[in-house]
Amino acid sequence: MALPSNRQVRLKVRPDGIPQAGHFEIVAAPVPDLRDGEFVVRNDYLSVDPAMRGWVSAVANYATPVGIGEVMRSFAAGEVIASRHARYAVGDRVMGMLGWQEYAVSDGRQITRKVRETDLPLSTSLGVLGLNGVTAYFALLDVGAPRPGDTVVVSTAAGAVGATVGQIAKLAGCRTVGIAGGATKAALCRNEFGYDAAIDYKAGNLEAALADACPRGIDVYFDNTAGPISDAVLRHLAVCARVVICGTASVASWDPPPTGPRVERHLLVKRARMQGFIVFDYQHRYEEAVGRLADWVRARKLRYREDILDGIEHAPGAIAGLYRGENLGKRLIRLNHA
Repeated sequence: MALPSNRQVRLKVRPDGIPQAGHFEIVAAPVPDLRDGEFVVRNDYLSVDPAMRGWVSAVANYATPVGIGEVMRSFAAGEVIASRHARYAVGDRVMGMLGWQEYAVSDGRQITRKVRETDLPLSTSLGVLGLNGVTAYFALLDVGAPRPGDTVVVSTAAGAVGATVGQIAKLAGCRTVGIAGGATKAALCRNEFGYDAAIDYKAGNLEAALADACPRGIDVYFDNTAGPISDAVLRHLAVCARVVICGTASVASWDPPPTGPRVERHLLVKRARMQGFIVFDYQHRYEEAVGRLADWVRARKLRYREDILDGIEHAPGAIAGLYRGENLGKRLIRLNHA
């Protein structure tokens, strides 16, 4: 079938720190003819995630950096519109690492899963039922190991991962405390995502607020930020606390690595455990998480928000916007196809 030109967002210049719009360019390219074992996905939604900052960095990471001139790596969700692959038929809805582009040709290796939750919006496969929800599910339950009655503190608590963590912790019988930037996001934590307490770290009283919200200490800290917020939280750990390192959003650059307060004494005295989490380690259990998350969404036990930008032209600046805190919910690029 004849397809229109495929607009792609490619990495033009490697950033030093947070990628800005000028580090990318939008290029029109033809969709290549299909070979046996390939299919074409029309991308309907492109994901924007904090982790993408690391994917374009030259500093050592868990993934090979996106090359200059390559399509920006990202999750996307869409529909198969042409196929010469036995396992993927026209009309299948899929999500996977399909890149910031309107159409993607795949042999199946880039696909994370077929989207079978036809009663829920396709966009959820990139958020609460995608990278963000699955990260929250396994990082909290497997690494954080919350127990009923535990106090769970979450940084960037109004974000796509943090909001889900807080709600899963409540479902696990925990007391939840969210840390967010600004009064609006703190109110969102309390009123929409059900946190028992919410702290606006920009108000300038983080240390006192933590002491007030966590009088028995912090049993689980879900860390999305590193930096000064985490330095303050570690001083309030309970004995045998668990710290989940999921992100380092507050650190502008890791070249050279920043120095700061040492964590060893906190971990020693409180007999605490600190462990990093990468969602790709859990690909073999993806369906387990999505099944439970989808059931919670259907039962209205798990709420989510989306921050949708219309048109691929918004993609180049979308990562920087995340780090400025512009979004209220999971940030997505919606593509409008004729």
